[in-house]
Amino acid sequence: MNVAPLDVLIFCGFFACVVGLSAWKSRRVRDHAETSADYFLAGRGLTWPLIGISIVAANISTEQMVGMAGQAAGATGLAVSCWQLSGSVAIVILAMTLLPRFLRAGIYTMPEFLAYRYNAAARAIMAVITVIIYAVVMLPAVLYSGGVTLRAIAGAQLVPAVWTIGAIATVYCAFGGLKAIAWADLLQGLALLAGGLLVFFLGLQAVGGWENFATANAHKLHMVLPASNPDLPWTGVLGGMWIVLIYYCGLNQFIVQRNLAARSLRHGQLGMVFAGALWLLVPFAIVMPGLMAQQLYADRLTQTSDAAFPTLITQLVPEGLRGFIYAAVAGAVTSTLASLLNSASTIATMDVYRTMRSGASQRTLVWLGRGLTVLFVTAGCLIAPSLDDPRFGGVFQYIQQFQGYIWPGVVAAFLGGFVLPRAPAAAGVVALVLGPLAYGLLQFTAYSPTRPWGHGLHFLLQVLVAFGVIMTVMALITWRRPLAQPKVLPQREDIDLRTDPLVVWAGLAVIGAVGLFVALFW
Repeated sequence: MNVAPLDVLIFCGFFACVVGLSAWKSRRVRDHAETSADYFLAGRGLTWPLIGISIVAANISTEQMVGMAGQAAGATGLAVSCWQLSGSVAIVILAMTLLPRFLRAGIYTMPEFLAYRYNAAARAIMAVITVIIYAVVMLPAVLYSGGVTLRAIAGAQLVPAVWTIGAIATVYCAFGGLKAIAWADLLQGLALLAGGLLVFFLGLQAVGGWENFATANAHKLHMVLPASNPDLPWTGVLGGMWIVLIYYCGLNQFIVQRNLAARSLRHGQLGMVFAGALWLLVPFAIVMPGLMAQQLYADRLTQTSDAAFPTLITQLVPEGLRGFIYAAVAGAVTSTLASLLNSASTIATMDVYRTMRSGASQRTLVWLGRGLTVLFVTAGCLIAPSLDDPRFGGVFQYIQQFQGYIWPGVVAAFLGGFVLPRAPAAAGVVALVLGPLAYGLLQFTAYSPTRPWGHGLHFLLQVLVAFGVIMTVMALITWRRPLAQPKVLPQREDIDLRTDPLVVWAGLAVIGAVGLFVALFW
């Protein structure tokens, strides 16, 4: 694909602005007075617009552009939007319920909360599981999907593309911390949404308008799929997706870290609601373009539907706009990658190293975080090319299915800690250990050509079954050995924990908009 000088100028200018803004805003973090709170939590000073856009930029990357658009072009259609639209509802509810509890405790990480609720063992187990999932599943998937996109739109080789993406994200993430990431996300998140909507309108024009698009894709423009659908049955959406979303929107470090860094509860809650509102654009900016790619260029997607969004870019975006689209795609990759790296290094530093070396200086903690960032991105770059194997069934499916090892146990540990106030430390530890084992057993006994006797449960239903087993075990442990008194958690005195009425009304508006969309595309 030919790249005009104007495209190169726009691309380079965009990233010069991104790096310059993030470096300027995070300059305090690079001097000798930096602290772990400055580096890992942006000095607890993020405002709601930054939080909302940063959550979107961290969440939506090329694994969505490649993976969600690919599933839309395949058998799932518009229903793949359930992930993002259900997330809009979940993040509003969690802003009202879980966020005040976490801000009150003044924690750095989600594993740290488990140390207060249960014990140090629970904290260590969740920390190790989370870092492994980030390093082995999330980081490679983001790097791979970014490499696939660059390969499709610019003819780049996969391995060099993966290492280039990793290097770019590491530079500002390692030295500027969360504040640099948040300010970089401000530009990259807006460019991502604008670029996706631009592709949507170009695709709509190419297919001959909305009426032609809706007629040609009538069988795929449905949010509810039958229970027999192998990709996203309605039983899985109702049965297990809520467990996923509690984890992803309320307990997932690389999303929640922005909320923990909020200036106040009001800013944290409004930021989460704002993110939920922006997620309403995903069906238009990512999912429907996947359908358009299948309608226009089906012959180019015979090997893999993951090429849907990149194909649309190469075929429809005119010269002069390519530089902006390239910048939006590259920004989507680097923002998510930087967020994952920062969160993984935060957990490894604060939940593993600091618990072993409680006397470590602030400077030591920050430099360890930087070193771990480089280590994690190296591991991700080494694993990412292996995802080019078609046996994984698409990058988005790979991410969702393998994260099932962490969802049931972690959600049970947190919810059990709230709904079972006398649950002992053993209950939390057992939940975290049993989660991967229960889900893994269901994965390895699922139907396959080599296991014709296996069950046919969708992986979301496997999550639900595993969660039910874990909660039952926690309840039995609590019944046999309850705490004499509920645990008293830390409480910050410097934060107002009253929910602003504006937050409530804005949240209800987001939930209403999701309901309207589902009703229109039932």
